[in-house]
Amino acid sequence: MPEGPVCVYGGSFNPPHVAHVLTVAVALGMHQASRVVVIPTFQHPFAKSLASFEDRLEMCRLAMAWMPRVEISRVEEELGGESRTLRTLEHLAAKHPDWSMRLLMGADLVVESPKWHAFDKVKALAPPLVLGRAGIDYPGCPPPILPRVSSTEVRAKIAAGELEDLAHYVPGPVLEYIRARGLYTSS
Repeated sequence: MPEGPVCVYGGSFNPPHVAHVLTVAVALGMHQASRVVVIPTFQHPFAKSLASFEDRLEMCRLAMAWMPRVEISRVEEELGGESRTLRTLEHLAAKHPDWSMRLLMGADLVVESPKWHAFDKVKALAPPLVLGRAGIDYPGCPPPILPRVSSTEVRAKIAAGELEDLAHYVPGPVLEYIRARGLYTSS
């Protein structure tokens, strides 16, 4: 196994899309992550409406678990309550003191980081590994490597019955799961 950092990749994944898959692939291939721990949010701290935790966990498995050194984690469910990045990282650091952690995030989340609880402590525990995203620009932002696609847009297309338009943005097994479960049909 490579000796690189353990990349912690949290998010709503509501649903996971191509930018999520590419983020994991880039961490593994270009940043020599020893593993990527994908952590679906259990209860969103900003009270966003989410598909069930089980559905989002399964969609993450379908989208990303096929890659080597990728673990889909239930840690935020185990911790319970409102998901907070700092609490999750502190838990992982205590459980795995041998890990050198990096917080894997798209540039769009860096823009939101001032709203996060104790982001300075988050940065100290797991220095962010930020990947540029098309359409996101701020001083010091890395060049875009991720496409401009969002779960919000994906859900809107599903609600409008436009699943065929999503074939280039959402992994096929995830789209099939969404269709079979009737997810996001009304927003």
